[in-house]
Amino acid sequence: MIRTDEFSERLHRNAVRLDSRELLIARLEGSDQEGDLTVPPNCGGIGRIRHFHRRTHDGWPENPLPIDPACAFLGLPGGTDRIDAQVFQNAACNWRCWYCFVPFALLSADDTRGEWLTADAMVARYLGEADRPTVIDLTGGQPDLVPEWVPWMIGAVTSAGIAGSVYLWSDDNLSNDYFFRFLSPTEQRRVAECPGYGRVCCFKGFDSASFSFNTKAHPDLFDRQFDLFGRLLTTGMDLYAYATFTAPQKDGVGPAMSRFVDRLQGIAEGLPLRVVPLEIEEYGPVVGRMTDVHHTAMEVQHAAIAAWTSELERRFTRDERRVPIHQVQIARDG
Repeated sequence: MIRTDEFSERLHRNAVRLDSRELLIARLEGSDQEGDLTVPPNCGGIGRIRHFHRRTHDGWPENPLPIDPACAFLGLPGGTDRIDAQVFQNAACNWRCWYCFVPFALLSADDTRGEWLTADAMVARYLGEADRPTVIDLTGGQPDLVPEWVPWMIGAVTSAGIAGSVYLWSDDNLSNDYFFRFLSPTEQRRVAECPGYGRVCCFKGFDSASFSFNTKAHPDLFDRQFDLFGRLLTTGMDLYAYATFTAPQKDGVGPAMSRFVDRLQGIAEGLPLRVVPLEIEEYGPVVGRMTDVHHTAMEVQHAAIAAWTSELERRFTRDERRVPIHQVQIARDG
């Protein structure tokens, strides 16, 4: 089982150089991940283009992230089915989710598999691309192992004169409090108040058992996810969430899902309407990690999404469920 806090501290030390303001970014060109990309790596081998699609498979809700908040900021038509993003991956993650599409070798802060870059250098490479998207996606890995990345990127796009025409989006696996521990109050406000930035946090499972199965982290850290999301929400940041519902067995899924939604509403009444469940699929490096229990987990998620849908239908009216995700109001009291 991963000792999350100790592992996180080591990765933070190895993934950022504060004096030179450099971050360790995964090199995708020549990596095991390159074969899974639909288009070749760009930005000198450390970037890739990701296509975010709204439509999903039958039985699963549409995924409007980051499409709707990005379009709202950029003044693009609402209801767009797809938006492309320029992706950069930090080369560190403190959990090992079995369904992660990133090869684990790119998650260990190994500088032989990455490149040290400042935020200004990343933005320069982005601007050097002829056909560049209007969304920049900071992913990983776990971007918040290097919480400096987001405020540095906000500064870089501002210095480059593109702050009003580029939307920044980042992931957070809700594993650590580094946003509060390592960023100054001024940096925290810069992130929270940036109109062209959104953060999506991922709840890894619907109870402590599914969480630990998915992440290889201690079951007690399931509760930490809710505490951290609540703290981030008090900053006023534009927050959203993903949830993954794979679990080793389906017994008790219905009651567990009800408790999970209760926990979300304990943070903010409307929060479930800002959560998008993600269907886990077999592709890329995931296939080689799967055993019989993982195949079972793939089936359990379908029972779980049915329970999730039932909970939302019971708790929210049809009109409430139709509100665009970026317009769903969630409490931001300090």
